[in-house]
Amino acid sequence: MATEQRSFHLVVFGASGFTGQFVTEEVAREQIASEQSSRLPWAVAGRSKEKLQQVLEKAAQKLGRASLSSEVGIIICDISNPASLDEMAKQATLVLNCVGPYRFYGEPVVKACIENGTSCIDICGEPQFLELMHAKYHEKAAEKGVYIIGSSGFDSIPADLGVLYTRNQMNGTLTAVESFLTINTGPEGLCIHDGTWKSAIYGFGDKGSLRKLRSVSCLKPVPIVGTKLKRRWPVSYCRELNSYSIPFLGSDISVVKRTQRYLHENLEDSPVQYAAYVTVGGITSVFKLMFAGLFFLFFVKFSIGRQLLIKFPWLFSFGYFSKQGPTQKQMDETSFTMTFFGQGYSHGTCVEKNKPNIRICTQVKGPEAGYVATPIAMVQAAMTFLNDASDLPKGGGVFTPGAAFSRTKLIDRLNKHGIEFSVISSSEV
Repeated sequence: MATEQRSFHLVVFGASGFTGQFVTEEVAREQIASEQSSRLPWAVAGRSKEKLQQVLEKAAQKLGRASLSSEVGIIICDISNPASLDEMAKQATLVLNCVGPYRFYGEPVVKACIENGTSCIDICGEPQFLELMHAKYHEKAAEKGVYIIGSSGFDSIPADLGVLYTRNQMNGTLTAVESFLTINTGPEGLCIHDGTWKSAIYGFGDKGSLRKLRSVSCLKPVPIVGTKLKRRWPVSYCRELNSYSIPFLGSDISVVKRTQRYLHENLEDSPVQYAAYVTVGGITSVFKLMFAGLFFLFFVKFSIGRQLLIKFPWLFSFGYFSKQGPTQKQMDETSFTMTFFGQGYSHGTCVEKNKPNIRICTQVKGPEAGYVATPIAMVQAAMTFLNDASDLPKGGGVFTPGAAFSRTKLIDRLNKHGIEFSVISSSEV
């Protein structure tokens, strides 16, 4: 990475978008906290200079740094104008891409970055886009020595690095992990922004494309080490957490599986089986969420259903949607906990002939997932990329967070910034 040849070490693309403004604020906070000598030149990018200036002024006011606007570059570019994307990429060592839904707007940025020798980090939670970019661009990125690192927000750094953290903390061989996500809210509840809502609609509505993509990839199955992890029922009770749970339908499983494949095939690590769930509380909550989920999944199957979900979101999101996104109070009162239950084998135990004899429980805890934890995760991934380049995989390519950062100090950085990894218990069975 020839950072000396570029005007900016990093550029936040889509900085005036809902999530982009929080990423911009987090980059500014990180730079203000850094020593003068270690601050990096950076810029914001988007279609409107006026809106970008407003984002910088808002961040300056919140962080108490009046000079911020004059310290940050501004690049005007548009996703529909490839030449402008090229110009942005040529000026940056690393682009933080905050423009979604990625299935519609992500590929031109990936293409521009690879062609211009620029690395890119995104916060995509759409498995079809993530896996398609790997299939189409991994070899091209490797040839250019460029790193394209997807899903580096709440989707899916807590899950992906949480599995690696659990593996590293076990005194033996970790073979299987179940994660349980719990969202903690205040009296005002939670809600999602319009962009997140649309990404979910199009993602669940196009699962057929993902199945087709996987069917033509012809990948060899990753070997199962030890006892096969049994999948839970669609509704199951977790005794340890005293809560019912349902399968988590986000990108975590796709991302973790890709990481485990990479680590097994390239570093000869023992692969870990993985399943993801989300806790829903008591039986009343189960019925409410089952009704809402079935309703949603039925409508996303049809074009007219998707149009209705987009046009009348407040009728179909059961109180979880807001065109303006969550309020500051909602974000302040919301947090997440991801609990990992791992099992494996102590050193010297024959995996083929015995049942797992070690268990471990770990947690990743953090602030509101979508617009507080996601900017923290993305920015710390960027700082790790820029400062710990020697610990990244050799050469370039399209990577998951776990594949890119497994040998870096990203977890240590996250711990210092409010996304905390910890061991709850560890025992031999």
